[in-house]
Amino acid sequence: MNKDRRNDTRILVVDDEKIMRDSCCRVLHKEGYAAFGSVSGEEALERFDKEQFDLVLLDLKMPGIGGIETLRLLKEMNPETTIMIITGYPSIETAVKAIKLGAYDYITKPFNPDELRIAVNRALERKNLMIENHHLRQQLKSKNEEDCIIGQSKTMRAIYELVRRTAPTDSTVLINGESGTGKELIARAIHDHSLREDKAFITVDCSSLVESLLESELFGHVKGSFTGAIQAKYGSFELANGGTFFFDEIGNLSLDIQAKLLRVIQEKEIKPVGSERTHKVNARIIAATNKDLKQAIAQKLFREDLYYRLNVVPVNMPPLRERKEDIPFLISHFLKKYNRKRECPVTKTSPETMKLLMDHAWPGNVRELENAVERTLIMEDGDTLLPRCFPWLTEKRRTKYIADSDKLYSLDEMEKKHLQRVLGETGYHKGQAANLLGIDRKTLYKKIKKYGLKKIKEE
Repeated sequence: MNKDRRNDTRILVVDDEKIMRDSCCRVLHKEGYAAFGSVSGEEALERFDKEQFDLVLLDLKMPGIGGIETLRLLKEMNPETTIMIITGYPSIETAVKAIKLGAYDYITKPFNPDELRIAVNRALERKNLMIENHHLRQQLKSKNEEDCIIGQSKTMRAIYELVRRTAPTDSTVLINGESGTGKELIARAIHDHSLREDKAFITVDCSSLVESLLESELFGHVKGSFTGAIQAKYGSFELANGGTFFFDEIGNLSLDIQAKLLRVIQEKEIKPVGSERTHKVNARIIAATNKDLKQAIAQKLFREDLYYRLNVVPVNMPPLRERKEDIPFLISHFLKKYNRKRECPVTKTSPETMKLLMDHAWPGNVRELENAVERTLIMEDGDTLLPRCFPWLTEKRRTKYIADSDKLYSLDEMEKKHLQRVLGETGYHKGQAANLLGIDRKTLYKKIKKYGLKKIKEE
């Protein structure tokens, strides 16, 4: 274990023999751990109920509540607790039983200080490895090669350079941008290119958790600290120790939580709900928001001191409407992504469709564009995205064209003008014009003949 983190590691030694208990605590103190002693199972359970410990050394032979029963109750209180049994040679069978009940390992009496140090270090390394593996599995569920940042616009190239320069540092980053612009992808990119890349990347969506649970989610809690706290829980900050903590939509935090977050950033320590003790944490903080935090400060909804703590490196994500040159790259990326997932036949986008998509404002940004492409691929059987695949956009275009006209026309006159416009935009290509209009070619021919629109280009 990293020696810098040992002072934050709390170990409880439970043994009714004072010499054994004190000797273990003395060795562990010299090793840099915070070690505490309990004389009985009853005392250990009482203490465990109020405090958090990373490791418990538990003697099996004790008066009152024995080691096996203490082990069972400790595991009920917190199944994630790492417990190592202390046993004499005649109790090996009991030690094996303890392992079946959830103990990590056992150490037999008599043992020397080096044996104790090795056993404790091994148990704690295993505990840290379990935490890291848990979060690695969680990350692998949500992270894959398809979730990447796409764009070749000047603005995006500047952001890539900012990520490259910022990632290796431990500077706090504040990502600003509308919903759907890819703020979390930027945060993950910073983590993946940092010196913490092999550690946890923990995300908390500040808009999805109720205020009463948010503090517990962030800082953890001890058993009984509030209704429903039936066992102690590690907070997200502690789980992110050594890695990166990402606050999504941080503008939704209450002023009370903001004050506690400011303490975490300044003091690098947390206090679980209901606990009187603090724990050191070492996590890089990245925050994102779709709100104007300066306006929130003026309205007394966001702390100015926290804002400046977060805004060390600002990253401003542009809305899609300001980088439309990236739309073709994004569409190509989404087609490949969903082709791999669903074996869709669509591989191309017609020029008219591309123009239609480029003309749209995309208020939902990249997320809206991806959803539109995914939704279309469910219904499309051909190999090309056509305007008719996006009927809500073609209808919007028709409505806008009519609304922009000052003169009042008859229905026939409006239809004729619209036909002329569509035919002109498609270069009088009958197939593309019919697709854009959402009608078949036979109907199109009838209308062309009706209004005397002669110039038609065959496919």
